Amino acid sequence: MSLFRTFPTSGDFAPLFRLLDDYDVHRASRGQTAVRSFAPRFDVRETSDAYHLDGELPGIPQQNIEIEFSDPQTLVIKGRSEREYSSPEAGESAAQGGGSDVVKTSDKQVTKSEGQHRFWVSERSIGEFHRSFSFPTNVDQDKVKASLKNGILAVVVPKASAPSGKKITIE
Repeated sequence: MSLFRTFPTSGDFAPLFRLLDDYDVHRASRGQTAVRSFAPRFDVRETSDAYHLDGELPGIPQQNIEIEFSDPQTLVIKGRSEREYSSPEAGESAAQGGGSDVVKTSDKQVTKSEGQHRFWVSERSIGEFHRSFSFPTNVDQDKVKASLKNGILAVVVPKASAPSGKKITIE
């Protein structure tokens, strides 16, 4: 029996779909010069007055996320994820809560970190991420609201009010 199960025992297709979702990560791992990137998963729903985007960005601080409009109807969410973890110093147990070293791993520090630690499983996405959302109707860019809570980025993009017809009088 394996220490870590990688696939559920049922006839579930979730692992296949995850492989397809992470294709770019697997392809990038072949070349050493490729920048690691991933696409966070989002739920997008429409209400009568707005579009609601809820994305999974666990462990990514707010300052590492940028939200901007690339054109009047296209919202871009991008940023960077780094792997952070704490390890107890030699001779101390994790339960003692003594001094701990925080190690950050980014693309530039991977070789240094791999020499210090032995990963049994590395499933967390690190690197740069980028998602683009194009809306079919005009949106009100000035009233967009975003919040990050418990690793979920919630963005509300209000629809622009329909332009009202204006009657022009002839002089």
